[in-house]
Amino acid sequence: MKDESRCRIRQLDEATIGRIAAGEVVERPASVVKELCENALDAGASVIDIRISSSEGRITGITVTDDGCGMNPEEARLAFFRHATSKIREIDDLPACTTLGFRGEALASIAAVSRVTLTTREKGTAVISGTRLVNTGGTMSGAEEAGCPAGTSITVEDLFYNTPARRKFQRSRAAEIARITGTVERLVITHPAIAFRLTVDGRERLAVPGGGSLYDAIIHLFGLDLAEGLVQVSADGEHVGVRGYLSVPDISRTNPYQIYLSVNSRPISSRLLISAVRDAYGTLLPGDRYPVAFLDFLIPGTDIDVNVHPAKREVRFSHEHDVLAEITALLKEALSSRVLIPGKDAGAAAQVAAGDTLTPVRYRPPDSGTTGVREPPVREQLLTGRQLRLTGSRLPLHGLQEHEPGRIPELRVIGQLGNLYILCSTPDDNLLLIDQHAAHERILYEQIGSWPAFRDCAQELIEPVVIRLSPREADLFSVALPLLKQEGFLIEPFGPQAWAIRTVPVTLGKTADPDTVREIVAELIAPGFPRGSDAAEHLRKIVACRGAVKAGAVLSPEQCDQLIRQLRTTENPYTCPHGRPTMVVFARKKLDELFRRT
Repeated sequence: MKDESRCRIRQLDEATIGRIAAGEVVERPASVVKELCENALDAGASVIDIRISSSEGRITGITVTDDGCGMNPEEARLAFFRHATSKIREIDDLPACTTLGFRGEALASIAAVSRVTLTTREKGTAVISGTRLVNTGGTMSGAEEAGCPAGTSITVEDLFYNTPARRKFQRSRAAEIARITGTVERLVITHPAIAFRLTVDGRERLAVPGGGSLYDAIIHLFGLDLAEGLVQVSADGEHVGVRGYLSVPDISRTNPYQIYLSVNSRPISSRLLISAVRDAYGTLLPGDRYPVAFLDFLIPGTDIDVNVHPAKREVRFSHEHDVLAEITALLKEALSSRVLIPGKDAGAAAQVAAGDTLTPVRYRPPDSGTTGVREPPVREQLLTGRQLRLTGSRLPLHGLQEHEPGRIPELRVIGQLGNLYILCSTPDDNLLLIDQHAAHERILYEQIGSWPAFRDCAQELIEPVVIRLSPREADLFSVALPLLKQEGFLIEPFGPQAWAIRTVPVTLGKTADPDTVREIVAELIAPGFPRGSDAAEHLRKIVACRGAVKAGAVLSPEQCDQLIRQLRTTENPYTCPHGRPTMVVFARKKLDELFRRT
């Protein structure tokens, strides 16, 4: 007789299965908003209203209301069952499925870890009353008739009440709201004809009227300045079609956070697709820069698999290599046929997008000029001089007392290579190359760290820099405001989703470049930016980088000597704050060997 008590494998009960499955679909409040909004879109909604409530630093309620087809009482009850869906009937329907959802998991997963109230009435019927159902932790706890408009409204409360570990590891209220805003932004971009409204604690964060095009949605979310710097893309290949907009090379970011991609109007995350988009620019962008992009890839359903990720954020392609290569080729063609390198008026790209003609501006490499150290233009010389005087002054920075004389030998400046490297010879006839930007970045970084208070070294701008952010960026920026104030930035609201920056760290000067300030903000709100005590340290590295002598700046012989003298005063003259070397030496003996001198 078999001893059942010795069997170590058990079949889990339904409640446990439900909570485990919910963890795959519902990671955080933004996941709830995504799933409910996608259900609303699949239901044919033209208006979607999202309301968020919070208390004591966390999100306490989420309500998504739509004017879609609604449900009758029987459908409403079935909606809470796992794998109950109106999208497909059998597995063979999946390749032809065009809806955002298809598994029938969303509502069941949400209800398994929260208290859900569903109110719905079917559209186009003579029935005047709707249905209200309450489901707590996966168990139906209330059902009644209710007066309501056609469509569906779902309220989620006490999220993760029965999974305390998941609740504990949620991020701050501001961070979670920023994620929700980002989720809604992506849905607005992929469905610009739909009206969206997002309110948080009664305050409107995002409102898009719908009925417009992708270009209208971009203007609404990101402003006209960005939209005018975009090039329209509409191209078809053998395996993929591409629709959307790309930024001209003048507009770029330090990371790919503003590359918005979708496949058949489904927002997705894909490093491979981001790489394909970036590759289309080739040498039009520096290797560490990314464009701004809003692109939808049209691929037959039989050639993709969207059932590879619990939250449907990833897809697989049956002809992956061909699809990626074709995307790069189509985008490269779009860029080269419109604007290769834009002029000062980036808005010209918008004219091209609208169908106007524009002669492409071709790139011409700068004249390398003479060798050695040449005199820079007056304006450039003044900027470099100001940067070096700042780090060479004694107050408020520490004095120029050399650390351990002899660590850097006496050097004779030979010239400048590519406006990047200072060429020097040592007393031993070795060749030493100094990266001018990395060296000055190290000097600035150490001096900034010696200031008693970073804000005491703030500089008022002659003309305030005004930046406009998308709703998601604005939410993330609000989290960073205390840190920025602590580090010398004076920032004031300047209209909807806009801020005026009036003071900056003195390293950035009295006339800070708006693009420089925008880049600092972009790094602050980018995914992966450290929080807590590491945030201030990281920000100082960014400011040192932005305030340092630029790669490509022409230095006079005196300025080269001045930079070397300042580098000698640092505690670590060998690397920049990011760990790159500031100098490289080529020994005379090695050079002789290369020329076979013995």
